[in-house]
Amino acid sequence: MSGKLWQIEPSGPLRGDVTVRGAKNAVSKHMVAAMLGAGPSTIRNAPDVGEVGITARMLEHVGMKVERVDGEVTVVPGPVADPSVDKAFTGLNRIPILLLGPLLHLAGEAFVPLVGGDPIGRRPVDFHLDALRRFGAEVELAEDGIHARAARLRGTRVDLPYPSVGATETVLLTAVRAEGRTVIRNAATEPEIVELALFLQRMGARISLYPDRRIVVEGVDALGGATTRLGGDRIEAFSYLVAGLVTGGEVRVHGCPQDRLVTPITTLARMGARFEITDEWISASAPRTLRSAAVQTDTHPGFATDWQTPLMVLFTQAEGMSVLHETVYENRLAYVSALQGMGAEIEVYDTCLGGPACRYHDTGALHSAVVRGVSSLRGGDVTMPDIRAGFSAVLAAAVATGGSTLRGVHHIERGYHRPVEQFRTLGLELHSREE
Repeated sequence: MSGKLWQIEPSGPLRGDVTVRGAKNAVSKHMVAAMLGAGPSTIRNAPDVGEVGITARMLEHVGMKVERVDGEVTVVPGPVADPSVDKAFTGLNRIPILLLGPLLHLAGEAFVPLVGGDPIGRRPVDFHLDALRRFGAEVELAEDGIHARAARLRGTRVDLPYPSVGATETVLLTAVRAEGRTVIRNAATEPEIVELALFLQRMGARISLYPDRRIVVEGVDALGGATTRLGGDRIEAFSYLVAGLVTGGEVRVHGCPQDRLVTPITTLARMGARFEITDEWISASAPRTLRSAAVQTDTHPGFATDWQTPLMVLFTQAEGMSVLHETVYENRLAYVSALQGMGAEIEVYDTCLGGPACRYHDTGALHSAVVRGVSSLRGGDVTMPDIRAGFSAVLAAAVATGGSTLRGVHHIERGYHRPVEQFRTLGLELHSREE
């Protein structure tokens, strides 16, 4: 784990150009999918993020070869040397559970340690395990991880209780080589899901997408290698657009197409932001103080939960009372206390504000926030709890009065492409050093 910290001095409006690479939420899933090919697969436009390194080490541990050269990741499948993912990977991210289906196909058995990821709320594995059992696998959840075994996986029908991205990925990665047809109902439809499906199709999978959140997969006996170029990271692109707006500057983001940002562009435009959009880049500026807004997060094509952390900081600099209703993860607002410590006027509630009642209604989860702007933020000493909250802390520090010290920067480095370099390019005075 990194022992680095960042020291940030507010340096005025952030301006300039940023190029985002492929999505952090896509690259590691493509790497897992590549395990199923008979030959090498290459993933281009890969971000330089910690998530890639963690996933590469997992794949190498089970017998795959991974090559990383200047934005390209090549996975060379090999015989499974060990169908058990080392317990050293316990809690690092959510990827181990996605290895279960591929390892069952390749080795007939698998063990993965307990998954981790950001502490943003319950992300139960029961959706994954129930789906694998429907394919015919014997699955046991133990204290140290998940054990699975299957002589042959067979297509099935999976009705997801919630359109979970991770569970949809598990079913896809299992169904493509399962015998017969698999139907996924209430599947997630995020761009990263479609991107994974297209990559698997290039490898030879037979996948059909339907408009009612239904995915149908006809299993095949073998898949080949494939090459693909990842689309731009929509979460990162939005985050840098907000970085310009919150500091009164203007950031031009290259590498992420407009169709991945339809909902947040309109959200920011309603607040008073002005946009220039071309086939090559998107820029946002605010000629005057932004207006408040009410936003509810949701599954795609709604306002993504990962967009709300930078938006919360922007709300502190918008005129009036803004409302945020989080419906995807019940603990996503845990980072708000750090912003409150920097002077943000935010109150959190366990009721559903800014939208209809969600599945966290009456659970006691603090999943709605009311933000009063414009707030004068002050520098502070903040420990980043997760990837997206880490970016919000940088934005708060950039607009605050006085310097800030940010700890736990390994989180943001796990999910954003070369963030120190990018922020410095925009004019932020950021110093990175070991604690």
